[in-house]
Amino acid sequence: MSTVSLQELGLRAKAAARLLATASSSAKNEALAQAADRLAERCDEILNANAADVARTVASGASSTVVDRLRLSEGRVAAMADGLRAVAALPDPVGEVVEGHVRPNGLRVQKVRVPLGVVGIIYENRPNVTADAAALCLKSGNAALLRGSAGALESNRVIASALSQAIEKAGLPADGVLLVEDTAHETAVEFVRLRGAIDCLIPRGGPALLSMILEHATVPYVLDGDGNCHVYVDASADLAMAERIVVNAKMQRPSVCNAAETLLVHREVASAFLPQIHRALEGVVLAADGRSRPLLPGSRPATEADFATEFLALELAVGVVDDLDGAISHIARYGSGHSEAIVTSDLDAATRFVREVDAAAVLVNASTRFIDGGELGLGAEVGISTQKLHARGPMGLRELTCVKYVVYGEGQIRS
Repeated sequence: MSTVSLQELGLRAKAAARLLATASSSAKNEALAQAADRLAERCDEILNANAADVARTVASGASSTVVDRLRLSEGRVAAMADGLRAVAALPDPVGEVVEGHVRPNGLRVQKVRVPLGVVGIIYENRPNVTADAAALCLKSGNAALLRGSAGALESNRVIASALSQAIEKAGLPADGVLLVEDTAHETAVEFVRLRGAIDCLIPRGGPALLSMILEHATVPYVLDGDGNCHVYVDASADLAMAERIVVNAKMQRPSVCNAAETLLVHREVASAFLPQIHRALEGVVLAADGRSRPLLPGSRPATEADFATEFLALELAVGVVDDLDGAISHIARYGSGHSEAIVTSDLDAATRFVREVDAAAVLVNASTRFIDGGELGLGAEVGISTQKLHARGPMGLRELTCVKYVVYGEGQIRS
């Protein structure tokens, strides 16, 4: 375990952030290209470290969901490298003039994008976050101070080392990416209280981590909250399309936050659609309300807790609603503000759903699995914000900047 204190790491990150804030786009892009190459070159080393993490986690009795989030493969390492290259290809947000105007007295006023500074990211069991977060922080001129979980420590060590080496080779400060190797709970609490070092904190994890943030954090944070996502099949839905969307949203990768956790079906199509989707969702445990259960043999009765749960597994709550109002009300009651989808051919219904559902992302005739930085063209993401201040939805490059006012004058003074 590293003997470097958390305070020292914070100071080093702060110093690196000052240099990265003024780095050229070409230098940052070169660092990202070098980092992608370094990940590919060290793939075997990364996978060996990850295998040790996975074996230790399996031996601890962790769930299949936790293991899936932790496990890397050649394909996932390649995807991490591709993500770095994709971020390098994106426009640099730093220095962008968001808006500007000229005052009657001749003052020229601009709002300009600038880096946040040091972005602290605390996360659980997902070593790909190490690469994604570092890439986005670097391109947006920020230093990344990373605190992963004990379960992924060996994987994170190798990945962070590869990234730091690549950054330094490109002529930028190696401390632009720093990993906190002390995974004790007390260190996590200290991490979220690093005022003066961390400018913005982004947690990625389950309810226990979020509760710790809410109780202890003294630095500004953006919450990457639960993903209790819904798919609502409207009366006018193309049922073949609805089947494809529901199966993808639930089964393509059930352990992630943009997987569907509840299926709502309009009463007019329930008798046709529910038996159809029951066959398609083979292997999924269904918790059904009183109106849907007769159409879903083998399902168990749904409880209030089921509709409020982010399963992150092959489980799905199912309910029948009378109409669009019923679906919107259900989502308002149980949703976590992450991603909500409607399947419909009724433009008015789609318009109302988009306007009235309060979530970071709303989809029409598409799977909730698309709410992801890479899928939406952001290159990658450091999280999906479910709050409403500073950033909401997938957090890409622009969400890792803020603005400052720049005022140009010619000697004006205030009367």
